Amino acid sequence: MRMNDSKEHRCRQLFYEGAEYDQTIDIDLSTLEPHVNGPFTPDLATPLSRFGQAVEEQKWPETLTVGLIGSCTNSSFEDLSRAANIAQQAVDAGLTPAMPFLLSPGSLQTRETLEKSGILQTFKKVGVKMLPNACGPCCGSWDRTDTPKVVLQPHYPRKQRINLKWLGHETLLSNPSVDNLVTPVGEQFHFEPPTGDSLPEQGYLDSNAAYQAPPIGDRSGLDVQIDPSSQRLQKLAPFAPWFGNDYEDCLILIKTKGKCTTDHITPAGPWFRFRGHLENISNNTLIGAINAENDKVNTVHNQLTQKNADVPGTARHYQAQGRPLVVIADHNYGEGSSREHAALQPRYLGGIAIIAKSFARIHEANLKKQGMLALTFANEFDYDRIKASDCVSIIGLAELAPGKPLTLQVKPIDRESWDAKLLHTFTPEQIEYFKAGSALNTMAKGNDAVE
Repeated sequence: MRMNDSKEHRCRQLFYEGAEYDQTIDIDLSTLEPHVNGPFTPDLATPLSRFGQAVEEQKWPETLTVGLIGSCTNSSFEDLSRAANIAQQAVDAGLTPAMPFLLSPGSLQTRETLEKSGILQTFKKVGVKMLPNACGPCCGSWDRTDTPKVVLQPHYPRKQRINLKWLGHETLLSNPSVDNLVTPVGEQFHFEPPTGDSLPEQGYLDSNAAYQAPPIGDRSGLDVQIDPSSQRLQKLAPFAPWFGNDYEDCLILIKTKGKCTTDHITPAGPWFRFRGHLENISNNTLIGAINAENDKVNTVHNQLTQKNADVPGTARHYQAQGRPLVVIADHNYGEGSSREHAALQPRYLGGIAIIAKSFARIHEANLKKQGMLALTFANEFDYDRIKASDCVSIIGLAELAPGKPLTLQVKPIDRESWDAKLLHTFTPEQIEYFKAGSALNTMAKGNDAVE
């Protein structure tokens, strides 16, 4: 990382003296170019200077139909103060967005602080539409009025990560970092790099008026009252701890094919009203995943009834019969939104393991927190050998330890049994999550020990 001599010397004093490294890598941040993530997957990143070419080569839609600053991405006070700087530059030049502009601050506190600081007023000058401080357009919770298009979310590293320059361009073939716009009076205009404040000058406003802190001290007599007929809220019961033995004769709920994001695992949109009711929202579990056996969604073969059925219903039937279930998955299982319900729901329906070629990092961690086994094939070709009709057993759990492989015993109905080597990234702490049944169970045990 390039820096002036005095700063570099100070950094070496603080962090480097006495340390030994195998390799030293210099990164010049001034050469780091803004990238665009998407479309179709957040893992696809393209440098801004080459994005127009990629649009043409991949035949993506060339028109950007809406601009969004979402509540979970680039919506801190610092981010939005920089975005407001771009908006003010547009106002001063007499420019207006070439498309709708949506804004969802990261929290109620951020929203109220932005209001007090005058930043929201700047956005309103360019016709921003304010959304609630919650998940919205990214996950389908949006009353969209235009023709559905590919959702593209520009991601700008460091000082350029918030950049509304594209709002003045009607085509994705342009490069807003270098291309000019024409003002209403016919002048050429180019946005300057945005500036902003890291923190509000007068601090954040207190927005905890609606928060009710739990009582301090003994809470054993505290009763959280929820209407038992509610379809939106439900008390959670702790997941059962590991029973101490290997999981044998597990049924495969589904063998997914290709991309399986968290939105395939638990679709959003109208389902979001059930986020506080695990039983109800579990009715959408894996309904968007493609079944490798038939290339269909939400259609699997129930191995006990020998009939085709929906995925959640099949899971509930297996669970009622006391049969643990696993999911077999392709590469990067669980990419996209970090929604924890994608891990909660399979666990709630009796799932004990997801066995994949690879995982998206956050989802892998979420599975472990819910007491599930997140396992990968040591040999990816074993994914192709497994059929959804096979029974599987996970062997070696009594000796589960960091870096120590497990064995998957596969029992086909029409072939000889065979074994597959399974890998994992469990830490000692995460192994305790598995044994206790979940991270919350582990925390509860710790609290009981303290009391």
